[in-house]
Amino acid sequence: MKTKLNGFLTLFIALLVQISFAQERIVTGVVTDNSGMPIPGVNVLVKGTKLGTQTDFDGKFSISATPTQTLVFNYVGMKSQEIVASSATINVKMMDAAVELEGVVVTALGVKKSEKAVTYAAQSVKGAAMTEARESNLVNALSGRVAGVQVTNSSGAVGSSSRIVLRGASTITGNNEALFVIDGVPFDNTSYGNSGSGGGRDLPNGAASINPDDIESVTVLKGPTAAALYGIRASKGVVLINTKSGKKKDKFEVSFNTNTTFSNPLVLPNFQNSYGQGATSDYFEFVDGAGGGYNDGVDESWGPALDRGLEFVQWDSFKNGGLPTPWVSHPNNVKDFYETGVAQTNNVSIVSGGENSNFRLSVGNSDEKGMIPFTEFKKFNVGFNGNMNLGKKLSAGISMTYFNNKSDNLPVVGYSSQNVVQQFIWSARNVNFSDLKDWRNLPLAGANTPAAELH
Repeated sequence: MKTKLNGFLTLFIALLVQISFAQERIVTGVVTDNSGMPIPGVNVLVKGTKLGTQTDFDGKFSISATPTQTLVFNYVGMKSQEIVASSATINVKMMDAAVELEGVVVTALGVKKSEKAVTYAAQSVKGAAMTEARESNLVNALSGRVAGVQVTNSSGAVGSSSRIVLRGASTITGNNEALFVIDGVPFDNTSYGNSGSGGGRDLPNGAASINPDDIESVTVLKGPTAAALYGIRASKGVVLINTKSGKKKDKFEVSFNTNTTFSNPLVLPNFQNSYGQGATSDYFEFVDGAGGGYNDGVDESWGPALDRGLEFVQWDSFKNGGLPTPWVSHPNNVKDFYETGVAQTNNVSIVSGGENSNFRLSVGNSDEKGMIPFTEFKKFNVGFNGNMNLGKKLSAGISMTYFNNKSDNLPVVGYSSQNVVQQFIWSARNVNFSDLKDWRNLPLAGANTPAAELH
């Protein structure tokens, strides 16, 4: 009996040791590319399970795994890696993986070469990928599709600009963006907005005008050798865009496509709803919003407690003859202010061709209404591409594109009183922002008042 007891005790201790060795712990690390730059958005999975995470903006990750489990690292355009989680800290360097476009890439001056024959870093994306999950800005569609490409969108507002950097920044004060080339012609991708930390309006970058339906392929040339033919402007890399052309067959084709997308804010800040406008908790009275009353010139919400049965003269007291109104919170005033953004895109194209000539004509338009009320952005474009054989060794071609972008109102950005999103940080929690949407019918401030002088 004693021998059996000792045997069970030994087995129990062995199981405890095995369980302790198999105990899960947090594994952390950083994922970088072959140049040492951190890669955000890398998928990190525990092999054989559904447990996974993604790297943050700095390429860092944290995941729970046992020392015997294997971590799988996946990223678009990079070779997948599997590493045993034997250490609590794992740093991973991922290598580029070529993305094929039927085994051919378009290089400088539109020369087509086999990917295997290209001696520098070049990756291509089919034009169909540019319209799968349609973006209003073409640059955003390249995000996550090409290794080493960093795309930064300035905001989610209509008409916002985006910047594209290949293989990280190489200068602090200069321009780090790649050069765009369309059918062999350099294209200005500059954003001519006046936005800054103190306000201004953000205007779209040049590539935002390009119609994704006109794109045959996009090739990203990353090496300095690949960009040599385009001069110093291409020192940060080149984004080559090859547009669609007619087909050499006796057919006349007409195609039409339409696309509608909706947008809403994904995450909103948490706001307190315990105190209303003001700097003191004793009293509040609105006169002109510029200090003419009691605490009405204070934009912070450190005033009297909300939802306690109090009543004060507020900005909307004009509705009931200037009498006090209930001092209550509006927890959803920011959420209710936003509207559902709608983007409607239409495109029609005509393609025809024969043995010695072909052409393609396309007309497209886009109408976007933003999540911020009264903001909108419209685009209209026409593209034509024609080719003709003039002899056995002589041919001629023409490619033309017309853009027309316009907006009656783009949102102000930065730390400015005209930026409605910035005003949410300071605005009063007792104000219903939905009422302010009807600003055209609100009474104006009286003459010679501080509020009137502000305008």
